[in-house]
Amino acid sequence: MNSRESSGSYTININNKRRLNADYGERLLAVLLDNGIAIPSVCGGRGVCGTCKCRVTKGAGEMSSVETSLLSAEQIVDGVRLACQVRVCGDLEIELPDGLLDVRDHESICTEIEELTYDTRRFRFELKDPPTMDFVPGQFVQLLCPKYGGRNEEVCRAYSIASDPARPNLIDLIIRRVPNGICTTWCFDFLKIGDPVTLSGPYGDFCLSETDAPIVFVAGGSGMAPFVSILSHMRNIGSKRQAKYFFGGNTTGDLCMAGVMKAFEDALEGFEFVPVVTNPEEDSGWTGQVGLVTEAVCRTYSDLSGHEGYLCGSPGMINAAVKVFTDLGMPGGKIYYDKFA
Repeated sequence: MNSRESSGSYTININNKRRLNADYGERLLAVLLDNGIAIPSVCGGRGVCGTCKCRVTKGAGEMSSVETSLLSAEQIVDGVRLACQVRVCGDLEIELPDGLLDVRDHESICTEIEELTYDTRRFRFELKDPPTMDFVPGQFVQLLCPKYGGRNEEVCRAYSIASDPARPNLIDLIIRRVPNGICTTWCFDFLKIGDPVTLSGPYGDFCLSETDAPIVFVAGGSGMAPFVSILSHMRNIGSKRQAKYFFGGNTTGDLCMAGVMKAFEDALEGFEFVPVVTNPEEDSGWTGQVGLVTEAVCRTYSDLSGHEGYLCGSPGMINAAVKVFTDLGMPGGKIYYDKFA
């Protein structure tokens, strides 16, 4: 991200440590990003992910309906706001996690592009400056999509890290093409091996607990990304935790990384990969589980009261899985998820 010369009429005081200038009417998220403070924003500021949270202690103005729909009652009382919804109308005082002020951009080179399915690819980036990123499996980075194809603005998009934490010089991202998506179009149609790419991070608090409770992973599509990283970590430390990973696809063409999952099964004595296909093609020869991924969970378990659940994917899938988990007795405090916008 390119820092800009601060200019404007109002001051944004961050943690009483740093001050920025901003013009009237600018969105707080844009001001922070333009000044190199890469606050997380999964949806790129469209107001649908609820990720760009910060505490505003002075000058926030009225809360939008978008914020009231995405923030909890406790967060609202505590002054939490969405940076993409706060416009600069006067001096602001905000609080961000201290780590965000220390996050750096990482200049990298794209070294591998692997086709996983008809609409999903794995991209590998070798970090150059700085040459490593110390991340916790489950966290994500933001990728800076440059101007291309007549577009006159840069945008950032968030993607879960899919790489082995034991190799901190490499960042793997599993990206699924979004029709007409600004960043995925660039990744699929313009990005080439050898191209420079700016990543920032790591961000997020989605990670594996340090308990011994058995695990239920649920994901589909690019939601596989954080679990590849988490399973790599489990393999690295010789974990013996029991874990089942239910991966859902609409057809057999949506399934991917079977070889990688088989390698994890071989390395982790307590791990099982369970692919589930909703509508297998008649000539596919599919003999595995059929139906919704949540239905497969229900067929497998009658009591999840002693388990932990980890989910990654669309809001619809996560909401359905949370209901199944709680219906089967899993405590809400033992359900962890990374929800895509």
